[in-house]
Amino acid sequence: MNSNKLSERLLAAAAFVRQGSVIADVGSDHAYLPIYLCNLGKIRRAVASDINEGPVARAMINVGGAGLSKKITVLRAAGLCGIEKYSPDDIVICGMGGELIRDIIADATWTKNRKIRLILQPMTHAEKLRAFLLEEGYTIIGESLVKEDKIYQIISAEYTGESEAYSPVELIFGRKNIIADTPVFREYAAYVKGVYETRRRGKLLSGGNAEEEESLLLEIDRILKG
Repeated sequence: MNSNKLSERLLAAAAFVRQGSVIADVGSDHAYLPIYLCNLGKIRRAVASDINEGPVARAMINVGGAGLSKKITVLRAAGLCGIEKYSPDDIVICGMGGELIRDIIADATWTKNRKIRLILQPMTHAEKLRAFLLEEGYTIIGESLVKEDKIYQIISAEYTGESEAYSPVELIFGRKNIIADTPVFREYAAYVKGVYETRRRGKLLSGGNAEEEESLLLEIDRILKG
């Protein structure tokens, strides 16, 4: 992958970035996303950050090579610490676990701003990330599923101060993904169904309580049957 051709996963995240925005790309690694968006003319400027020295060094090389050092600031930072001074409109956090993304946002209360959009791609525990966002007053305004080497979830949210209740299945898949009912969603739902069937069997064999799994499986079947 290079800065002129993004992976399907990053392209799906880029689709939620607003025209003319200033973005913060947290955990940017090679800075491919902000370089792509700058070259596309979609953003005014960007800050690309990572907690590790290696990715920061690579990002600096790529930004310089693209001739975008005046538009993209590269820095070493832990999560969103210090990023607020760059006044980002859109914050992109891709390729991290859902719990880590949750903790990064929880430590940055300044993101509770109606003008800021979060664009998140959790590698794991999307349900925990969604639950946190909804409890903290962020409204999920957009979602998508994209298939690359596996199926990834993209979640876009903005702070409204309003709390919303999702069912356990909606937390796992995303309400908007369920409504969209795309072929990728159906493939992902079938995969998740298999995971919960395995968990149910394991609990039953060990004499455990599988009520949670059975309830989720019934709801997944209901959704898949339409």
